[in-house]
Amino acid sequence: QVQLAESGGELVQAGGSLRLSCEASSGDFEYYTMGWFRQAPGKERELVAGISRISALTNTADSVKGRFTVSRDNAKNILYLQMNSLMPEDTAVYFCAANSRSLVPSSKDYDYEYWGQGTQVTVSS
Repeated sequence: QVQLAESGGELVQAGGSLRLSCEASSGDFEYYTMGWFRQAPGKERELVAGISRISALTNTADSVKGRFTVSRDNAKNILYLQMNSLMPEDTAVYFCAANSRSLVPSSKDYDYEYWGQGTQVTVSS
C-alpha cells in the first residue's frame, strides 16, 4: 500500500508555469506506474500524464502535449508534473495516482488503486 500527497497547486496567470509534486510514503515507489489526473468542475476526471516505473514510457494527453512534462525520482519517492504555458482551461484539481498492476501508464482512472487528496490549480486569464 502507498499513501500519496500532492503539493504545488496555486493560482497563476495564463502563460505561467507551475511544478506539482506528489510524495509517496512507500519505499516501493519504484514498483508503481504513476499518473497525474485532473478534474474540472462539472467534468470527468481525465489523465494528464502517466509514467512507467523506470520512466521508460510516458503517456501524455493531447491537450497538454508540448506544455506539460511528467517525471519521477525513484530515489526520493517523488512524482512531478512540470506545467508550462498554462491556460485557463487547465484549471482543475490535480491528483496523482499509483498503479501496481500495469507496466504501461494507463489512461483509465479505474486502473489506479491509490490516490492522493488532490491539489487545486487555478489559471486566471
